[in-house]
Amino acid sequence: MRHDIPYARPGAKIGLLGGSFDPAHEGHAHITREALKRFRLDAVWWLVSPGNPLKEQGPRAMDLRIERARKVIDHPRVMVTGIEARLGTRFTAETLEALFRVYPATRFVWLMGADNLASFHRWERWEWIMETLPVGVIARPGDRTAARNSKAAQVYNDYRIPGRHAAQLADIRPPVWTLVNIPMRPHSSSAIRARGEWRD
Repeated sequence: MRHDIPYARPGAKIGLLGGSFDPAHEGHAHITREALKRFRLDAVWWLVSPGNPLKEQGPRAMDLRIERARKVIDHPRVMVTGIEARLGTRFTAETLEALFRVYPATRFVWLMGADNLASFHRWERWEWIMETLPVGVIARPGDRTAARNSKAAQVYNDYRIPGRHAAQLADIRPPVWTLVNIPMRPHSSSAIRARGEWRD
């Protein structure tokens, strides 16, 4: 499968949701729909990664994960893409640098679940990410406290805007981030795999 580079008009506000999506599920779709609304984004791109450097075991084949993801979310403003494989990048910071070169007039917002914020300080060049583009954090079940107490949240506490101002996030010069609470969905990729519901 060819993982094409998606189109973005100049000035578009595009949320980036990265992950292995192993497998994608309704929880991913739910936070994506909420991100479109809460952060007033023009589109969200799912960046289905070739592999997560923080995980020892590799995910399912990329084409299978992309195929599943496209079944999970069918939305005119959501693009499921394997752009990291096309760009040849492994770490999020590398991917962002490449995207900035390809889309110099696009306004990107990095999206993540609150569970990822809790371990964000372990990411390669995480401080550079925080200081380079707005970050929208979406609370999922059981992870709000860990996110608020995380190293990233503490280091960048002065740059956090209240969730009620989330619609302005893409228009504020970074570093800037916010955490929004949304109606909870309990879906989990690891739970789906543990139940044996995700096989080649």
